[in-house]
Amino acid sequence: MVCRMFRIETEVDKDRRDLLRARLRESNTAASPVLAALRGTPGERHVPLHVWALDAAGALAGGLVGHTWAGWLHVTCLWVDDRHRGVGMGARLLREAERTAHADRGCARARVETWDFQAPHFYRAQGYDVVAVIPDYPPGITEFTLTKRLR
Repeated sequence: MVCRMFRIETEVDKDRRDLLRARLRESNTAASPVLAALRGTPGERHVPLHVWALDAAGALAGGLVGHTWAGWLHVTCLWVDDRHRGVGMGARLLREAERTAHADRGCARARVETWDFQAPHFYRAQGYDVVAVIPDYPPGITEFTLTKRLR
């Protein structure tokens, strides 16, 4: 049995982070034929996808921020100003992101994470299915992951 000594550190180090990501990417590529096939293709890149709703004065009334990657739309943030809720703006923003992801970027699926007090019912109403539930993330809140097949 060989005993190895390691020094463990906890500081934030961007150079080490980048090196770690590169090495993990290499390991993942070697272990997964699917990820290996993505390397060097347009599907490999995370491509930002933003959809904005502006009021008559040009102020932000709502928006969606996400990205596409590997044939998926990932919705990161979707927000509608309180004054404009209940009139379908959130659904319209989401539909436009899904349309762009599917028609312009070839995405077949979409995913989103949301908390119990945010919008799980909204996403279900838009055709999303719950695929994961994480209670107490953070404590006292439940996180949902939902996905949808884009058509």
